[in-house]
Amino acid sequence: MAVRPSILCPVDYSEASVGALRYAAALAEHFATRLLVLTVEDPLLTTALELQTGVKWTPATSERELADFTSNALGDATVTSARREFRAEVGKPPVEILRVARAEACDLIVMGSRGQTGMRKLFLGSTAERVLRETTIPVLVTPPTDPGPVRLEDATRLLGRIVAPVDLSPNSTYQAHVAGAVADALGLPLLLVHVLEPVQTRVLERFRLTGLDAERRSTAEHALAQIVATSVPGLPSEVLVLSGDPAEEIAKVLRERRAGLLVMGLHESSFLGPRMGSVTYRTLALSSVLVLALPPQVAAAGT
Repeated sequence: MAVRPSILCPVDYSEASVGALRYAAALAEHFATRLLVLTVEDPLLTTALELQTGVKWTPATSERELADFTSNALGDATVTSARREFRAEVGKPPVEILRVARAEACDLIVMGSRGQTGMRKLFLGSTAERVLRETTIPVLVTPPTDPGPVRLEDATRLLGRIVAPVDLSPNSTYQAHVAGAVADALGLPLLLVHVLEPVQTRVLERFRLTGLDAERRSTAEHALAQIVATSVPGLPSEVLVLSGDPAEEIAKVLRERRAGLLVMGLHESSFLGPRMGSVTYRTLALSSVLVLALPPQVAAAGT
């Protein structure tokens, strides 16, 4: 088990992996933590290699390749080699990523949203999606075209603003607290957003409850003010209540406010544990920014 904070960065040697690796390295350097770089090999490919060439695959071979890839991606302006560790596993990438994260008591996973098999369409890569659906630790998801910073201090210029969409559930307080802490550390403005989904029913029409939307907005604004007072006291922040499709409205806010980091909470089921809800999934799919996804177990532990 790890004895100091650790960051896990799984890579597949794609360009998207380079950006994720640079973010992971910048964080490891800034907070003086261990950086564990992981690659997961396909068992069919390792078997085919041995059958065709007679060369038996070993983890050491892939770990050397991984070290070379990391050095080329990061150059000389990142964490020292003494803080880097390399791991090569065989199996299904999501399963091995989650297993290693648990076994090494990692505090954060940093990974690209799409890798070598990703297509430029409105879906997450299958590996990122599976990890987000089953993770019990925070995951920082990097967009495929983001080259990543050299130092964490560069993120202030790259990110511009932090947006935290909250659903006013009990986990929202922790989510806002994390977003506020990141905003404070980077010196960035914070915007808390809540989106009211339209309500159209026969009951509303029959009783002509025309003031319901105004009441819902007032209630949401009051709840957001309480979250700000509790989670980010003294930190300059802005709250915004919108109406419409949550995923589309959040994506619009990110574009219009030029925000570079989205802090989102993952949903929870009492039977299945953390699960990525449809709103979260669609928001991630529609957004092309850095996303810090917080599982509900972490939220519960922090409250």
